[in-house]
Amino acid sequence: MHPQVAVSQFKKPMRMSLLAAACVIATGCANVQPVALAPQDMQPQIQKDSDHIRKDVEPIVGPLTLDEALARALKYNLDRRAKMMEEALAMGQLDVSKFDMLPKIMAQAGYANRDRARFTYSSQYPHENPVITPTPATTSDRTHSNYDLGMTWSLLDVGMGYYGSKQQADRFLVAGEKRRKAMHLLMQDVRTAYWRAASAQLLKANVEKTIGLAEAALVDSRKAAGERVRNPLEPLRYQRQLLENLRLLESINHELSSAQIDLASLINAPLSQPIEIATTDLRNISDDVVKVPVQKLEEVALQNNADLRESHYNSRIAQEETRRTLLRMFPNLSFNYGAKYDTDRYLLSNNWNEAGVQLSFNLMNLFTGATQMKMAEAGVAVADQRRVAAQMSVLTQVHLSRLQVINARSQYDRADAIYDADTQIAEVMRNRQMVQAQSKLDVVSTETASILSLLRRYQALAQVQVAENRVLATLGLEPQIGSTNELSLKELTEQVGQSKAVWQTLNQVSK
Repeated sequence: MHPQVAVSQFKKPMRMSLLAAACVIATGCANVQPVALAPQDMQPQIQKDSDHIRKDVEPIVGPLTLDEALARALKYNLDRRAKMMEEALAMGQLDVSKFDMLPKIMAQAGYANRDRARFTYSSQYPHENPVITPTPATTSDRTHSNYDLGMTWSLLDVGMGYYGSKQQADRFLVAGEKRRKAMHLLMQDVRTAYWRAASAQLLKANVEKTIGLAEAALVDSRKAAGERVRNPLEPLRYQRQLLENLRLLESINHELSSAQIDLASLINAPLSQPIEIATTDLRNISDDVVKVPVQKLEEVALQNNADLRESHYNSRIAQEETRRTLLRMFPNLSFNYGAKYDTDRYLLSNNWNEAGVQLSFNLMNLFTGATQMKMAEAGVAVADQRRVAAQMSVLTQVHLSRLQVINARSQYDRADAIYDADTQIAEVMRNRQMVQAQSKLDVVSTETASILSLLRRYQALAQVQVAENRVLATLGLEPQIGSTNELSLKELTEQVGQSKAVWQTLNQVSK
């Protein structure tokens, strides 16, 4: 048998085998089934995430002050870290978008193979009476490689990239405003959780002692009821009042039991570690916030409020989108230059350079351009309307938050007066009970009222500080601190403590 015939007979089954193998592989790739995670698969990642949560977090040493709690939240809170990473990601996207204005340089390499050589017949001119040559000829190899290094620069891409970069720059600023808003909300939550934890620490011993006293009185009352020496309604009413006080004490205990866990979560401390709250003198805040003229508060809020500034940036993004839409309607002028190489031995020159200029225009823009511009202008109108609505909302928040500060101060003053009265009553009742001049029920009732008054006093103080912080958030003012990554916890705590004189500054400016 001739060798070429044998080779051709061998190639045909080989091609069929390769085709069958390709079909089997394609079928296998298409047959992908969902695979659930097993516990042993998740354990390494869970351990890695747990280590990452506690990475570079300084342990709490000694009593925790409010300033340190705020500093720890700003430095270690996981949600805040996520917001900062989103801002960094937006900055990275801005840097990447700048490359859209640069020329595109493409490097290509290819390989071509035919199982049969490309032979063709040809005819002579003129074509009306073609005379086909009897001998076929070829102009290319069955197997050859080609290489290409070219540069393309489009003026339309430059314009689109320029306005796209400006939009991305505004999106980066929007991410910064969202981070500021998240920081304001975080500080409010930390203040609330801190005072809840402080009240839980102060009231825990008194609550447990009073619960024990009430349960002992309840046991005595049931024994007395069993002896049936009195009217049966009297011990039942007595027990009912004791049970009501117990229910109130237990509800207070349940409310305060989760305070430390909430605070630990906000400052990224171990959830099982008890946190000692620093002994703090309960006192009302100064009335500097009320002394600031409302007009000054409105002026500061319109300049610095995070939501309003985000609306301004979104309006600029919408305006840049109209310019991008208008730019798409212009003809595109592109330049290209490339160096090419081909291993085809039939070519007279295997390497050559190409350069060209191309002008293109999408004729459909003649029909759709007006609609596209209307859509872009509608986007601008929506963004402007949202900005106007945001401005009105900010002004409303300024007045409401200022009113909340005034009301919270009034509620604190009232809660403080009630606590003083209940404290004195409880002291009198304890003294009378020591000389057997007062029943246990009266002592339990007065102790419960005293505990509840102190709890409400703490809650009122927390509401005063939260209301003040809400005013700061509405005005768009935050602590003047440096980078939380670069500053140590001690330095950050000091800066948080020194940033409380904002109301004095506003009063001085308004004067």
